[in-house]
Amino acid sequence: MTRPYSEDLRERALMMAEAGQTIRAIGAALQISPSCVSKWRKLKRDTGALKPGKIGGHKPRVLTGKWAAWLRRRVLSGRRCTLRGLAAELAARGVKTESRAIWVFLHAEGLSFKKSAAGNRAEPPRHRA
Repeated sequence: MTRPYSEDLRERALMMAEAGQTIRAIGAALQISPSCVSKWRKLKRDTGALKPGKIGGHKPRVLTGKWAAWLRRRVLSGRRCTLRGLAAELAARGVKTESRAIWVFLHAEGLSFKKSAAGNRAEPPRHRA
């Protein structure tokens, strides 16, 4: 995983910009992308600081508690469903989630749906007499 540029480098780039150098010249001198300099200028203007944002971390799961219980009941009810359909049903209830998150939840719960071999067969060919 990449690391953000140091605050020292950010401050040097902004000092060079305040001295009148172009963004491209600053990028070439410091061996950074010129877009970094313009983004740092905007960050300094908007927040007053050059501290980098958070990188990485853990996003808590949405499908816990009452939504996990609802999803279990829904899948075990026997009504046919797809991952996209379940995502749409959850969205209608105000839960924003992706079909991948639903799949991970169902797989962890051992509730994955397997198609039967009989359901996948083609119909017998129709021959004329």
